[in-house]
Amino acid sequence: MQTTTLSFQNMHAHGALFTDVLKARRETFIVQREWDLPEVDGMEFDQYDTPQSRWIAVHHLGRVLAGIRMTPTTARCGISSYMIRDAQLGLLDSIPQDLLFDPAPINPHIWETSRVFVTSEVPAKARVQVQASLMAEMVRTAREEGATQLLGLCPRAWMRWMRRLGYSTEHVGPCLDIGGSDNQAILMRLNSNLH
Repeated sequence: MQTTTLSFQNMHAHGALFTDVLKARRETFIVQREWDLPEVDGMEFDQYDTPQSRWIAVHHLGRVLAGIRMTPTTARCGISSYMIRDAQLGLLDSIPQDLLFDPAPINPHIWETSRVFVTSEVPAKARVQVQASLMAEMVRTAREEGATQLLGLCPRAWMRWMRRLGYSTEHVGPCLDIGGSDNQAILMRLNSNLH
């Protein structure tokens, strides 16, 4: 099993891995969860998949097992910034505006995490290892980019297992029903975890 961080600068060196991540996202979010998201050629994408973002893939023998997108909270592309902030500003119909207790940050040391997934083909006995690899690479990449905190809208249960992995997290928004599951904004402090 490998874990790779992709950027527009290095994706050429990783063959079809970037498009495979977008295909796995389509399978997870559009096919299985039935979210209404943009897609083309079997890939899911949106306005936040820009050169400002990074994509982490856990993969094995040419199959993407898990992934996550990371975007700096200072990102700008046209009228878009980052997903959580745009939702709070009322620019996204699919996410409630009241997802954070406080105004969404714009800070070079805070990055957003989004489009977190583990594919359904990962067997239950391997899920913890895949999740741990995904989180470890996310933290390594965030630190490399100068981040000290990560902000994400995640399934509510994810905070519990992130803490089990030794990461310091807190809820920074109310519990919301998004796409039929309980989600909540979570802040992870990178300078106070065990890793």
